[in-house]
Amino acid sequence: MSIIEIIAVIAGLICVYLVIKQSIWCWPAGLVQVSLYIYIFYEVKLYSDVILHVIYVILNLYGWYHWLYGGKARDTLPVTDQAAQTNIIWLIFIAVGTLLWGWFMATNTDASLPYPDAFTTVASLSAQWLMARKRLESWVLWIVVDIVATIVYYIKGLYLTSGLYFVFLGMATVGFVSWRKSMLTTETSNT
Repeated sequence: MSIIEIIAVIAGLICVYLVIKQSIWCWPAGLVQVSLYIYIFYEVKLYSDVILHVIYVILNLYGWYHWLYGGKARDTLPVTDQAAQTNIIWLIFIAVGTLLWGWFMATNTDASLPYPDAFTTVASLSAQWLMARKRLESWVLWIVVDIVATIVYYIKGLYLTSGLYFVFLGMATVGFVSWRKSMLTTETSNT
């Protein structure tokens, strides 16, 4: 455990809290968190997580912009859900991506826990993309990712980070309920 990990954990908690509240300030807090975790994960040889967090920098910038201007009239973006067929496509993408990335990391690097690490990478990228689009399903993916990540980080001795992802699990559940309520309220006011 280091001061960098402590700061990253605090930034992560602030970020997820602000996401639940649909505050635009979640994106700068997220940028602090993911930037610090690039270094942390490199140090413990979770290379998929390093790559994930580099991509998170880009997705955080996209999400920041999209939440501000992604609505129908280039205004703030409302929470929506997507069709069941689209969810199936995402699940297939995550399964295939996990197998391919896990195989690549297992055969070409000294990565630790390559398949669980690959799963958290592929599923997190999917969840982050859906979150940037304010899709309700992003929270379901985050719940699953948080379960797996809690175990992986505990095994790697990142106890504070493991604890963070355990807290994220609870926050993701609250986020799902909060965003669902917001979505239903918006749908009711539009009818």
